[in-house]
Amino acid sequence: MNFQQLRFVREAVRRNFNLTDVAAALYATQPGVSRAIKELEDELGVEVFIRRGKRLIGLTEPGRALIDVVDRMLTDAQNLRNIAERFSNEETGSLVLATTHTQARYALPPVIKQFKARYPRVHLALHQGSPQQIAEMVSKGEADIGISTEALDASPELVTFPCYTWQHAVIVPAGHPLAKASPLTLEAIAEHPIITYDHAFTGRSHIDAAFARAGLAPDIVLTAIDADVIKTYVEVGLGIGIVASMAFDAVRDQTLIKVDTADLFEPNTTRLGVRRGSFLRSYTTEFIRLFAPGVTEGDLRAVFEPATA
Repeated sequence: MNFQQLRFVREAVRRNFNLTDVAAALYATQPGVSRAIKELEDELGVEVFIRRGKRLIGLTEPGRALIDVVDRMLTDAQNLRNIAERFSNEETGSLVLATTHTQARYALPPVIKQFKARYPRVHLALHQGSPQQIAEMVSKGEADIGISTEALDASPELVTFPCYTWQHAVIVPAGHPLAKASPLTLEAIAEHPIITYDHAFTGRSHIDAAFARAGLAPDIVLTAIDADVIKTYVEVGLGIGIVASMAFDAVRDQTLIKVDTADLFEPNTTRLGVRRGSFLRSYTTEFIRLFAPGVTEGDLRAVFEPATA
């Protein structure tokens, strides 16, 4: 038994049992992957996968029992490497962040600037995706930290920490009737075409819920995952925008006006997530503390606690 065999097994499950995809992901050949899996099954004395001809189509009952152990073994092996790296050199390494456009564009720059000043020799990689993609990347070990407003706390494979709370705001072109609306109401907003976030992004569910509670059916003419795109189409007169309040910059967005929505929409909480059971290098915990200052040593210890049933 060796770690490469275990990696092939885990990746086969992740890749929906497609050995061609497994081979491409792990820089191997498809026959080599098949042979390694069969050798592992022969050594264990059980079949891990259900087969139809030469194709894998699912996990056997022993396979379902084994897969969690395989995942733990590979995670622990990575933790051993991380521990060794930590004590051999705490100032170098890599940190992969998975996050949304909104966080990458508006919330993370000052934190990353502080982090790089403290750890100039740590290579930082920023991967953007949907909240679901972010949760998946961290769960699979493809990213060290995930930052998002949605999805992270719904994944049992992750330990998450609240970072900050934020509100939505309405943005309109200068001279728009809503620019001086006081107080701003959902009914007034619903009278205009609306440009806002895609359903899976940046608190969109709270926007929809607010209109639904008021019995209103807003005319949402365009959705996007990027606040800058939303602002562009507000500028050309396609409608009014509903964006994260932090996405408005009075200096850069001089042709637009931000109208605070007060308590019209439920507040949103951005969360940071790490994979349960992973070893956190010193610079990883420092990044967490920079972005989520309220996180304590006790909170970080929860990373090593097993998931509750």
